Amino acid sequence: MTLTLHVDGAAWRAQARATADAHGDVIAVVKGNGYGFGRARLASEAAALGLSRIAVGTVHELAGLAAFAEPPIVLTPALGDDVPLADGAILTVGSVAHVRAAAGRRLPVVVKLASSMRRYGVDPDGLDTLLAAAADAGLVVDGFALHLPLAGDPCEVDDWLARVPPGATVAVSHLDAAALHDLRARHPGHRLPIRLGTALWHGGKEALALRADVVDVRPATTPVAGYRHRALPVAGGTLVMVGAGTAHGVRPLPDGRSPFHFARRRLDLVEPPHMHTSMVWVPDGAPCPTEGDEVDVQVPLTYVHPDRVREH
Repeated sequence: MTLTLHVDGAAWRAQARATADAHGDVIAVVKGNGYGFGRARLASEAAALGLSRIAVGTVHELAGLAAFAEPPIVLTPALGDDVPLADGAILTVGSVAHVRAAAGRRLPVVVKLASSMRRYGVDPDGLDTLLAAAADAGLVVDGFALHLPLAGDPCEVDDWLARVPPGATVAVSHLDAAALHDLRARHPGHRLPIRLGTALWHGGKEALALRADVVDVRPATTPVAGYRHRALPVAGGTLVMVGAGTAHGVRPLPDGRSPFHFARRRLDLVEPPHMHTSMVWVPDGAPCPTEGDEVDVQVPLTYVHPDRVREH
């Protein structure tokens, strides 16, 4: 029972290369589940693209990653016992508390600037205080970071560039290539790298397909089935066991529908997926998979954990 991410390797890498080239000065984001590929695999792909820096989500995601020309950036601020785990990486700080936690580190830090997302990050009126606290803590500021909402507005960057030190590096996100190049043209004195994750790794979705094995098929001969003895439709049909479940991050869609498809038809869930198996119902007369077939899985790749990535 296996959940497999199928990849057209040549097309996927060509899309990643085109995306990186179009944006220029890219920090490759390999956080979380590695966008379905795994962090170590994406770190290696970033190196193959010639990118000199990557970013992870937390200090716990640093283990097992390839070495790069520049230290990796940890995007989420660390506190307490997490700080020592960032040895060899650049931490993000967005408050005086973050600065105090990172005091005395050998590597520089990145200062997170607040955006209209209203997530962590220092507000404009607190920037001078935070920079003074960083200096008092013996920290060297490597640059700044601004995490824009999905509908990124370059004006937010313009406003901050008027406040940060002259010539400072400010990493941005969620700007398309045209907006990014316009921003760089307006501010030639600043280095403005862009963090790319989804756009870099999922830009060519036609090259990616998530599928799960069918591990068993049996006629529905009883009125109920599943852990909770869910009632089955009165009409005849077949129970199909799909080898993917909550352990893989597979769950019903937000509206409760099944994420599984076969022969361009959605397969109805008998009950919500369990750890490694999901039970679906196929009515008589509809296309029905057999053992060893694969069914398509419709879930975001940012939260699934495939058992394998298979290139074609």
